[in-house]
Amino acid sequence: MNNRNWKRVTPRSLRHGMELCLQYAKEKHNLSIERIADRMGLSSHWTLYKWLESGKMPANLIRPFEVACGCTFVTRFIATSAHKLVIDIPSSKPVADTDLLALQTGFNEAVNVLAAFYKGRAEAEEALGELNRLLTDIAGHRARVECAAAPELDLFGGAE
Repeated sequence: MNNRNWKRVTPRSLRHGMELCLQYAKEKHNLSIERIADRMGLSSHWTLYKWLESGKMPANLIRPFEVACGCTFVTRFIATSAHKLVIDIPSSKPVADTDLLALQTGFNEAVNVLAAFYKGRAEAEEALGELNRLLTDIAGHRARVECAAAPELDLFGGAE
């Protein structure tokens, strides 16, 4: 079975985002729709099937659905459809050399897809997905640098 690189997946619609969440939950956590519905506190898993079929889910259940699945494809689609950039809050772990290498690789891949788009060999959706992923990665590094320039106070630790 070919494992998908989930960091590079971009939802195309709300329904596609829901499908991606379910696929991610199945692949990464071996969760069935029944177990996801149970984790969401739904009385029947058929309700989740109905929402998937129609592509409609109550807004107050989007976060429980994503928490149960372990991913945020629906939220990402909602944000990007409103022309907003979504970044993960950077972790406090130091940046490794491999992180910088991954950023450089991301630049190269985004430029390749952009060049292919301009030559008519790639879809606009694919180019937008790559550019959004690259902008997200850069924004994450910007946030890390910003935090390093103004470190948070250590309220409960350190010397008295």
